[in-house]
Amino acid sequence: MPPRRRRSSGSPCGQCAAESPGALPPHAWRAEPSRARAEPSRAQRGRTQPCRPSGTMLGMIKNSLLSTVEAWPYQVLRKGEKEQLSYEERECQGGRFAVVEVVGKPFDEASKEGVLKLLKYVGGTNDKGIGMGMTAPVSITAFPAEDGSLQQKVKVSLRIPSQFQANPPCPSDESIKIEERQGMTIYSTQFGGYAKEMDYVNYAAKLKSALGSEAAYHKDFYFCNGYDPPMKPYGRRNEVWFVKE
Repeated sequence: MPPRRRRSSGSPCGQCAAESPGALPPHAWRAEPSRARAEPSRAQRGRTQPCRPSGTMLGMIKNSLLSTVEAWPYQVLRKGEKEQLSYEERECQGGRFAVVEVVGKPFDEASKEGVLKLLKYVGGTNDKGIGMGMTAPVSITAFPAEDGSLQQKVKVSLRIPSQFQANPPCPSDESIKIEERQGMTIYSTQFGGYAKEMDYVNYAAKLKSALGSEAAYHKDFYFCNGYDPPMKPYGRRNEVWFVKE
């Protein structure tokens, strides 16, 4: 049987299509070995074969674990503490971001889906097939309901590493968009552990109480941020950000 080629799951964005129509990452074009294979014995057919990660997953894992993590550039303007909650006022730089929106799913499930897509993008699922390195944090825009719970809609974003800010590779996944964002001033508070929806909701309420009525910030959304890979069990860093008006 002749070797078969595996196709990419997406297509280049419009910006890159003119430069390299139908371009696929190198690992997507690996062919199966053409040599004849011996028929497995009955004993071999009864064994469970181990699952091997795909090239996409290997690229994502390698990029996430072995790359130097670049921090989102910011400057601390002021520090405060009230009601046993420490917080900071920061000025964050703008730039280009990879963004994916997920709707119709609970916050934790939607966040996980969006983060995985972005990690695959910077791990090599792009028109150039290259690992781009990592930035932190992964930022999730949450939209609170009137009762403080979070709506089933999130926007997950990751700042493009500095090396690729001028000309980011086009995502192979068409649900990922590249956005240009302005700088912003935020109020931020930090906490540890593996953060879930209720953790972000609780710390958002604490930050709101600490800031009081004098601070002016957007009430219709806030950012839920994670800095660490899932494999890091201790010393984890999560933050809630309110964007100053």
